[in-house]
Amino acid sequence: MNISLLVTRATQNLIDHVEELTTLDQAIGDGDHGLNMRRGSKAIQEKLPHWSELSTQATLTAMGKTCISTIGGASGPVFGTLLLTLGKELPDQPDHHDLARALKLAIEAVTRLGKAELGQKTLLDVLDPLQKCLDAGGDSLVARVKQCALDSCEATAHIEATRGRASFLGQRALGHVDPGSRSVALIVSAVCDAL
Repeated sequence: MNISLLVTRATQNLIDHVEELTTLDQAIGDGDHGLNMRRGSKAIQEKLPHWSELSTQATLTAMGKTCISTIGGASGPVFGTLLLTLGKELPDQPDHHDLARALKLAIEAVTRLGKAELGQKTLLDVLDPLQKCLDAGGDSLVARVKQCALDSCEATAHIEATRGRASFLGQRALGHVDPGSRSVALIVSAVCDAL
């Protein structure tokens, strides 16, 4: 697994979709999600050559710290915590069960951090189905993981927001995809395409 390639593809996908993420966040948030994710992605891309000798776990940890220090709003701590937990929990050569177990622990860490729950129109509504998909394994897993991320992201449009800034809109947030969920889907899609 070439971690540098996966990170480059994932961060570039976020950068390439900055306008979409901004538009999504303008509809139900404060409009800065796209710019924040681009800032964090560019910071990771700039540091990536210096991490070339690091293990996958150390690279994920360094990425998590970079997210926390460069991405504004709630996204920095959330994505940073996800990456830090994955860096701590993944073994050297993870299989799909290892990925599912590490993601479960990362979801728990993010849940503690944000006090959010499944069904509140947050990125947890993508991460939880992804974790279950990974845990189930089976044929064509990479393609199914990608489709799960995309479908789960789109499904957030039908969830009423009860956490975060979007919760102030109540029913008016319906019909809009959660920006954090879209970021997760963009990351997962890029990683799956690069595998």
